[in-house]
Amino acid sequence: MKARLVYYGRLLLSSVILFIAVVTVLFFLLELAPGDSIQALVGDVPLSEDMRERLTIIYGLDRPLVERYLTYLGNVLTGNLGLSVGTNNEPVLDIIATRIPNTLALAIPSFLISTTGGIILGSIAARTRKRWLDGGISGLAVGLFSVPNFWLGMLLILLFSITLGWLPTQGKAPFGESGIDPRYAILPIITMATTELAYKTRIMRSSMIESLGQDFIDTARSKGLTSSQVLWKHALPNALLPMVTISGYSLGMILAGSALVERVFGWPGMGLLFIDSIDRQNNMVVLGIVIVLTVTIIVVNILTDIVYGLVDPRLRARFTPKKKEVVA
Repeated sequence: MKARLVYYGRLLLSSVILFIAVVTVLFFLLELAPGDSIQALVGDVPLSEDMRERLTIIYGLDRPLVERYLTYLGNVLTGNLGLSVGTNNEPVLDIIATRIPNTLALAIPSFLISTTGGIILGSIAARTRKRWLDGGISGLAVGLFSVPNFWLGMLLILLFSITLGWLPTQGKAPFGESGIDPRYAILPIITMATTELAYKTRIMRSSMIESLGQDFIDTARSKGLTSSQVLWKHALPNALLPMVTISGYSLGMILAGSALVERVFGWPGMGLLFIDSIDRQNNMVVLGIVIVLTVTIIVVNILTDIVYGLVDPRLRARFTPKKKEVVA
């Protein structure tokens, strides 16, 4: 029990250090980036020196860089991501909170489809190794993994929206309506899931091939079990261990890669907000989005390590105290 607590304590400490490092690097990179955030605030309207000075004081840009960094870091650690640079001065956290459900509406189905499909297709490819079905699945996976998701999204729009007219192209619901219309989410979900599906299929195929070559598989076959029983009941649980780690990283990649997909489909999520904030040089919102994504990825990775430690017998053995041998 003590060894397990020490392990989780080190994991939590390293995550906190990583989080602070990410915030630090991003803060100084955005501060050193070219551009005039005050001019971007007012747009193309001529800006007098008096107005520039007043806005600089209001947003605290007159203070030293290190002081602004320490103040911002302290606010972040207490859950305050600052105010958006704009006329309404809306809290950054509130702006992001309105976009998170839209992004999750795409990310969660994409994650489930890519993970489930990758396990099934990878297992089938491994079972039919060196046959035409394996070649077809593997070739398709390599091809889809090489396709940029934004380009795939535009192809899907061209085919299903413009040519066939089956599905809408932009937004999350018809104009003037609230909520999410499932028809608007189909193409973005397919686009986000495709690359991850191809990657997980390749990983699962390799893991399953390795699992099928183990000695316990020969023992299972010697008991008279069918090929399907050997594959799904014995080989699959052992082959799923690498997928636990891959799936954890995959969710982070889907969230981080949602920006281009949301841009292509005009989906009002965090990704589209991120790109728009960069265009407007709204550094506080950019930092806030990256911080939210960083925290999400760190939490997912911690949960992945915990789950992996529970399902992998080798890691469980590290935390199980050994019995002392009694010497007669």
